[in-house]
Amino acid sequence: MKRLLIFLLIISSSAILSGQKEIDYLMKGKALIDAGKPDEAVKTYTEALAKSDQSSFYLGRAEAFILKGDYSQAISDFNSANKLETASGEYGLARIYSLKGDASTAVYHIESNLKSTFRKSEKGILLDPSFSTIENTPEWRQFWKKDWYGRSETGMSEIEYYVSTGNTGEAKSVLLQLSGQYPGDDRVIYSGALISFAEGKYPETLKSVTTLLNSDPENEKYLRLLAKAQEAGGNQAGASATYSRLLDLGIPDAGLLMLRAECYRKTGETDKALKDINRYLELYPGNIKAVSLAGRVESASGDNIRALEYFTENLKNHPNDPQCYIDRANSYFISKSWKWAVQDYSMSLDLQPGNPDVWLNKGIALLNSGDVSDACHDFRKAFSLGSKKATELISKNCLR
Repeated sequence: MKRLLIFLLIISSSAILSGQKEIDYLMKGKALIDAGKPDEAVKTYTEALAKSDQSSFYLGRAEAFILKGDYSQAISDFNSANKLETASGEYGLARIYSLKGDASTAVYHIESNLKSTFRKSEKGILLDPSFSTIENTPEWRQFWKKDWYGRSETGMSEIEYYVSTGNTGEAKSVLLQLSGQYPGDDRVIYSGALISFAEGKYPETLKSVTTLLNSDPENEKYLRLLAKAQEAGGNQAGASATYSRLLDLGIPDAGLLMLRAECYRKTGETDKALKDINRYLELYPGNIKAVSLAGRVESASGDNIRALEYFTENLKNHPNDPQCYIDRANSYFISKSWKWAVQDYSMSLDLQPGNPDVWLNKGIALLNSGDVSDACHDFRKAFSLGSKKATELISKNCLR
């Protein structure tokens, strides 16, 4: 029995390590494709395939071959993915044959995709630029004459669209119809959760999503909405745990690292936050949002010198971005380097003069520098742009 337990632990550990390596390869490959480096991406996925024959690696390498314009190799990889996981490469094949102008074969593979567990949404297909080459063909028009999506599915898509445009009234109207036709349907429950989230009803959102996850605990959509609701509701620790669940499932989205890092920043877990940010920056060097977040995390940890280094790096790379000046100015502000803070706030206002918070902070920095007249000018400017905080500062310092 003891030997069996040891063996199972070894197998379990190997599986975990394999999973970690898999997501690392997938993230790296995608980052290289995003950077327009298909040759390096092909090399990365080929290296991964030499270690483990995974359909996800074939799918990733196929995307790299598409970027290279090597459709034959991409077709081969999508077919290899199909052999390992039935229909996993069908959508990719449809895209390639569309790019080749073969409408009949593209439609055949789209139909295969829609009959599989990898089924794409109607919106996702129609907005995919790969199909622009065949959208006016008889085969494509004939294909869409058939009702491929049930009412609950199309209704959910409508609600997602209305919520994304801020039109919750129309979303509720569609939900009312769906609730009557499909009571208890998971898509209806999820649609209701989306509306609740859009209206700031986070406890209701959490309740609905938790119900959905009880029956489908690895659903990416549900987990992402859960994390957003937890974060918006102030449960940063819960949100970071949910983002970890998504990463543990092997979702190769490096953006999850940034989302988790922001949660760690808010819970004061700066070491964990920096680990995620550095991992992201290895994939996307110099990314403006990641460098900014790294600076804010260093500032929160008390290392203002290191924070300034990050913010200065962003300014060198993005000298016309007002937020880069604001970030560094805020760091100077925290360290009470008023003169430097005023200078950077002024630079940001040259680029974006309508920011009330910057006018307010610049005024406070001027006030601390002893320049009351200019400070009062900035407080009044902040007030005129809608800053309520400026009222008290004006009454206290500028009405003498």
